[in-house]
Formats: sequence, C-alpha cells, structure tokens
Amino acid sequence: MLKKVSTDKAPAAIGPYSQGIIVGDMLFASGQIPIDPATGDIKGKDITEQAQQVMKNVGAILEEAGTDYTKVVKTTCFLAEMADFAAFNSVYEEYFTEKPARSCVAVKQLPKNVLCEVEVIAYLG
Repeated sequence: MLKKVSTDKAPAAIGPYSQGIIVGDMLFASGQIPIDPATGDIKGKDITEQAQQVMKNVGAILEEAGTDYTKVVKTTCFLAEMADFAAFNSVYEEYFTEKPARSCVAVKQLPKNVLCEVEVIAYLG
C-alpha cells in the first residue's frame, strides 16, 4: 500500500506529484528546491543560502514521514553549476552526517532557475 506524505512545512508540489511516498518501511521523497514554504518564494541568492533552504525542506518531509537525516540511505543532488560543488558539499555535510549513498550531477536548468535540488530515499525503521 502506498501512503502519501504531505506537510505545509515544505513547499507544496508545483506539478502532478507528491512530496513523498511511503512504501513499506521506505520513504521516497520528491526533489526539493529552495522555496520558502511560508511565502512560496525562492529563498537565497547564492548556493549556500539555497542549499540551506533545500535541506530545511527535505528535513520537513523526513519529519512528517517519521524519520530523519540519519536514516537517509540515498540522495540525488542536482546543481545548476558544478562550480558550486564545494560550497554545496559544505552545507550538505552538516545535515547528512551518516554519509548516505549519493549521486550529484550538474544539469542544464532546474525548476524556477534555482541553483540546487535534492531528493532522498530514507528508511523508516
């Protein structure tokens, strides 16, 4: 059985998808961009500020699903510029202290022209 995860502490989906889906004891969370859920605006002008907001959004979905950063088993990170890799990693490592498996790629463009997006898979047990 699939269970949708939804919280107003993270941005509402801007398309035909859910913030997250729980299947068994696993959470599959949609990619989060640096939207402030209170205002709907992009938060931050540089990669560090935007990455901080992304991590807050990811954390809100993890919390709503009953888990946290320490139970994340896989992340996929998208950057608008690979030149931001080191600065992004500085923020990332503050949150993902257990060092989950990860892919990190630069893409041509992200929704709303943001600088980064992160999606996660987490264990709920």
